[in-house]
Amino acid sequence: MRIMISADMEGATGVTWTGDVVPGTEQWQRFRRLFTGDVNACVEGLVAGGATSVLVNEAHSSQRNLLLEDLHPSARLLTGRHKPLSMMQGIDSGVDGVVFLGYHTAAGSPGVLAHTYLENSITGVWLDGVHASEGRLNAALAAEYGVPVLLVTGDDLTCEDARSYALRAQFVAVKECVSRYAAVCLPPSVSFSQITDAATEAMRVAGRYEGDVEAHRIEVEFDATHLADAAAVVPTVTLVGPRRVGFDAESMTEAMKAFKVVTHVAAGAIEGIYG
Repeated sequence: MRIMISADMEGATGVTWTGDVVPGTEQWQRFRRLFTGDVNACVEGLVAGGATSVLVNEAHSSQRNLLLEDLHPSARLLTGRHKPLSMMQGIDSGVDGVVFLGYHTAAGSPGVLAHTYLENSITGVWLDGVHASEGRLNAALAAEYGVPVLLVTGDDLTCEDARSYALRAQFVAVKECVSRYAAVCLPPSVSFSQITDAATEAMRVAGRYEGDVEAHRIEVEFDATHLADAAAVVPTVTLVGPRRVGFDAESMTEAMKAFKVVTHVAAGAIEGIYG
């Protein structure tokens, strides 16, 4: 059984604030250790449940946050940026299940550090008409390859969101959202234990199934008109409103690649504090 972990940081144990997840800050140095602890707890449970190989794909910001020297010896680490499938690199490699670890809610939704790809310039993303978090987008991509989502960890609202797209998964809420920058957090020893237990249980539903390639539509809304104008320069992307663009793709793989281009182009059009 080969399992992949897509590891984001905003939903990691104890994380509540920008400084906790921005590379180079003092708080980031502290929380990358807790982030690594969440991952190790998950690997421990997956192996106990029968996983023979675990690939951890770093999915946050620089994608160089986890401490390799402290990584569980049963895991391998995919670290660094510019991966074709970004947060989901490796989903097409024949894995039998995927874990969404340290995930968060969508832009435009309540939740600790809620956003979708861009931290504060995207106000909403829709997949086939449904308001979509990164988790929902990534679950649709996993489904294309017949890979079940086994476990989702993050705040309580992230787990609530995941129950609508990962019907057979286990869920661990490592914190309870109070606001975008505040949460009631579990001590690491408690969250680590819960993650390990859930990961072990989650292995019961591991195993690939017949994937289904379908056409999809993604729409993205920005907080400023010039970002939508910039994104609409990308071929196949059209303006559907003053701050909203949309595009169609023949598969979720192609949709996510196009979405990656759209977010990169929009990010390049942001000008200082005015956005």
